Amino acid sequence: MFCRKIKLIFRVLCLCWCPALVAQQRDIHPVTRNASPEARALLTFFYGISGKYLLSGQHNYPNVQGRNTVFASAYIGKTPVVYSTDWGFAAGGNYDSYRVRQEIVDEAIRQNNLGSIVTICWHAVPPTADEPVTFQPLPGADSTKLHSVQGRLLDQQFKDVLTPGTALYKHWCQQVDTIAVYLKKLQDAHVPVIWRPYHEMNGNWFWWGGRQGQYSTVRLYRQLFSRLVGYHKLNNLIWMWNVDRPSTPERKFTNFYVGDPFFDIASLDVYGSDFNQKYYDSLLLLANGKPIVLGEVGNPPTPEIIRSQPRWSYFVIWAGMVRNTTKKQYDALSGDSCVLFLDDSAYRKAIGPYRLVAKLAPLQWGGKKPVNFSGEWSFDEGASTLDNSGTGRIPVRLRVDQSGDSLNIQKTLVSEYSDNTISQESMALDGKEHLLKAPLSGNPRMVTAHLSADNDTLFIDTRETYSAGGAVRQTLAQETWTLSEKGTLLSVNQHFSSFDGKHSVTDVYIKK
Repeated sequence: MFCRKIKLIFRVLCLCWCPALVAQQRDIHPVTRNASPEARALLTFFYGISGKYLLSGQHNYPNVQGRNTVFASAYIGKTPVVYSTDWGFAAGGNYDSYRVRQEIVDEAIRQNNLGSIVTICWHAVPPTADEPVTFQPLPGADSTKLHSVQGRLLDQQFKDVLTPGTALYKHWCQQVDTIAVYLKKLQDAHVPVIWRPYHEMNGNWFWWGGRQGQYSTVRLYRQLFSRLVGYHKLNNLIWMWNVDRPSTPERKFTNFYVGDPFFDIASLDVYGSDFNQKYYDSLLLLANGKPIVLGEVGNPPTPEIIRSQPRWSYFVIWAGMVRNTTKKQYDALSGDSCVLFLDDSAYRKAIGPYRLVAKLAPLQWGGKKPVNFSGEWSFDEGASTLDNSGTGRIPVRLRVDQSGDSLNIQKTLVSEYSDNTISQESMALDGKEHLLKAPLSGNPRMVTAHLSADNDTLFIDTRETYSAGGAVRQTLAQETWTLSEKGTLLSVNQHFSSFDGKHSVTDVYIKK
């Protein structure tokens, strides 16, 4: 027994101290046979950074696409690398809605192009119900017909899910097949997905979790693997085995180990900053040289934790929990050379080989960090330079979301004879002319937006076409956006023409 313990300790120490050696000594093969070149290249990337870098990440609710990442970027001052989302389960309008899966696909493709790494989990609907369902059981709900993500199936029901030919097995297949359609769309778009199904499987709060014995959670996971890989031939998935902290003896990792042939990356979920060294050591041992990550956290690990647990390759902050961590703590993280954000040149250089295989343009690195205009802005009339047209055309508030090469602007204008008007504009920062509709009039207009060569100034040119008196006319506008006072003051210099002549004004906004 003593010798066995010595061997285990030696194995853990080797994995902690020699990540590069481990990566060189083992062949890197995804568990999916004939994995796509992109999936293989991305997994190789993770082996390469293991023990060297920790990637930042952010989860996004299904119905808001990249909104949580945009908020995190504005709050932290840097954009997280890992883009996490979910396939959804709830009714339309809910932030966990299942009705936006095509939008989820579109956003995942966009994030991959921008340089992010895409990971998707699935709060799967129990086979006893159809979409949509609630997250938790409703009061008075029929306990024999589970209609929520959390809760427990009857033992016979769980057995039926794992028994081909039963009604519940067939229904489970239909539910999986629905998700496979969207995973296939990402495969066709050459987007590799870090796939985190049946997460926190050692817990008993989700219908799929906490099962041991002949009809176990592990068996359900393997059944899903067979359905997606064997039946649907999906080859763009990097399979992640995910557990929660082993808070009881029944929840120890080994009871829910899915087996080496069924996962590429092992991961742990941590809340309450419970980064227990024993959890790390145990998962590292079971991973057997494969990358390990923090699947979801309420708070990121501190620099001190990172030093004692160096093999974590990324963390994902759960949606709505960015402000669990103070800006001062984020400054300490972003200042750590081991922690990488999308803006960091070290990440942009390291991800280069993957993007080459994926036939994506290399991310620029080593230059000046692009300015970010994200935030809530309030118009300051006293600081602005106006002409005789006054403030009637000027928004009193701006809400700006800037992420990668996209810019979303919400404008609030005051009306003297009705309720305030709120308009929404979205544009790409690619320097190309795009056809959009004017937010208020609905007139067609061409918009060109781009950052300056130094990445410190935003230029927006618009050309709106409208009809007046039987004639087709155009209005032209040029806007130049700059930040000052450490990013708290926004100046928008405008040159535009209208029915009453040409105007030149500078609108000043204060960050709220």
